[in-house]
Amino acid sequence: MKGFDPKFRDFPDYIIGITKEIWEDRGIATLHEYYGKDIVVRMPGSVSTGNQGVIGATMATLAEFPDRTLLGEDVIWSGTPEDGMLSSHRIMSTATHLGDGAFGKATGSKLRYRILADCHARNNTIDDEWLIRDNGAIVRQMGWEPKAFARDLIAREGGAEACVKPLTPANDLDGPYKGRGNDNEWGQRHADLLTRMMGADMGAVERDYDRAVQSEYPGGATGHGRDAVDRFWMSLRAALPSATFTIHHQIGREDANMPPRSAIRWSLHGKHNGWGAFGAPTGADLYVLGISHAEWGELIGGDVRLRREWTLFDETAIWKQLLLATGDL
Repeated sequence: MKGFDPKFRDFPDYIIGITKEIWEDRGIATLHEYYGKDIVVRMPGSVSTGNQGVIGATMATLAEFPDRTLLGEDVIWSGTPEDGMLSSHRIMSTATHLGDGAFGKATGSKLRYRILADCHARNNTIDDEWLIRDNGAIVRQMGWEPKAFARDLIAREGGAEACVKPLTPANDLDGPYKGRGNDNEWGQRHADLLTRMMGADMGAVERDYDRAVQSEYPGGATGHGRDAVDRFWMSLRAALPSATFTIHHQIGREDANMPPRSAIRWSLHGKHNGWGAFGAPTGADLYVLGISHAEWGELIGGDVRLRREWTLFDETAIWKQLLLATGDL
């Protein structure tokens, strides 16, 4: 890979390799090399710039979760080393809450949760990132509900005026990556499916998903079969029925010894004016940033279906937006 350290065999090896090196091998200082000085990092709960902030946040997380592992399940990517590459990295993380920190007083809770991270890399350096951690799964394993945790977090951060503000289009920042992914057919198939469901065509679940589909959704929720898929997407759209659905990035890939895969980064932005995933309608303006991965295949010849799906958004960041908007603190 032109411009990248030759110790990495390919782009997935780079992404998985530096993740382990930074977090598990305690190579935090390598962030000066692997993360750009002016990197833009967007998470549903915040937006920040600069690798110094990343270094500080990494050390704080390791102090709170010293035995944390980051197991790379997949890297779905597009681009070229010359022009820059975008990885959509799916991680299963394990950790024990052994230190005080952003998640409150140490609880000793054993945790398992997923992360989906889109990272742009060029010349051995990541300079743009979108990261969604399943905070809903984390806080539930500590005994919290996401709404109660968000209320407590606002208080610990100094109240409504002083607290860290969640990511919205109003405070988002432009980074160096301007790409939209690739035009591979599997990414397009995935984008079309999400667009139809967000356009209220929920019959797409029956048509496009395998009858035995396995789904992984926020809160660490694992589902089997189409009913779980229908309930998840229906409850999300029902909560924001008039919100604008936007696909920001799409990738499709066909790699040897792997099923066809796709990765979509998307958002819903608009009024919380319906009953659904977030309780009684409040009329608050909400921004939901999501990333979805999918694996496709033909269990029955000629019948292509979505067979495994992973989707994440941060429930705690959504509840934080709602609580700040309604003043229910």
